[in-house]
Amino acid sequence: MHIKHGRQSGPAACPTRGLVADAIKVDLPTHATLSNSAVVAADGVVKQFGRFAALRGVTAEFALGKLYVVLGDNGAGKTTLLRTIAGLARPTHGEVSVLGTKNLRSIRGEIGYMAHPSLLYDEMSAMENLRYFAGLYGVEIARCREVISVVKLDPDLERPTGQYSQGMRQRLSLARALLNDPKLLLLDEPFSNVDARSAHEMATLLGQLRDRGKTLIVVTHQPGLLEPVANEFVWMEAGRITARTPTLQAASR
Repeated sequence: MHIKHGRQSGPAACPTRGLVADAIKVDLPTHATLSNSAVVAADGVVKQFGRFAALRGVTAEFALGKLYVVLGDNGAGKTTLLRTIAGLARPTHGEVSVLGTKNLRSIRGEIGYMAHPSLLYDEMSAMENLRYFAGLYGVEIARCREVISVVKLDPDLERPTGQYSQGMRQRLSLARALLNDPKLLLLDEPFSNVDARSAHEMATLLGQLRDRGKTLIVVTHQPGLLEPVANEFVWMEAGRITARTPTLQAASR
């Protein structure tokens, strides 16, 4: 992710303190009371890159078996929020817990992360890619056929992944994220550069995964695709969660 540096918030003499104070005034309290049943709990999370704050005091919970759509303009903090929940970025201030623990390294096998870049090897077939990642994750090879069936790709297709359509690549990326059968799925722009038919198929598949009890947090610029299956829309602006609504239309009321 390329971070665009914006203007500094808070007093110049102590940018960190200013950002935290600003977050407390605008967002929820830095140390809100969070429930014990949340799959994900973020408490007053600030994430800075130098003097730029990508997250400014985010406090939020995400429940079991729900599909959340995170939306906002470029630079709103959506990808940084996903990376922080995944344990790939450490908060500058505040805390994140997943499945009841703040030690995110200990539960990485319960988190499936689908990044905006596909992270696939173009010269390998779908099954070769999945077998490679299964080996890295310590997952049984038989699991590869299971997940490729879930995303409706042909396990015997020998064509290199580099020759796949974007829709096929996105489904394969999702299969990779499902290899360890995670309880939590974090998806960054799963509909990017995908044709309408493939996008609707992906949206249906994400709804089915939610129905199987998984929690999904999906960042997308095409939220309408997920309105039939989403439980909640999470609106972000300038590193803050500004609204949470049951429908897209509710935010404009």
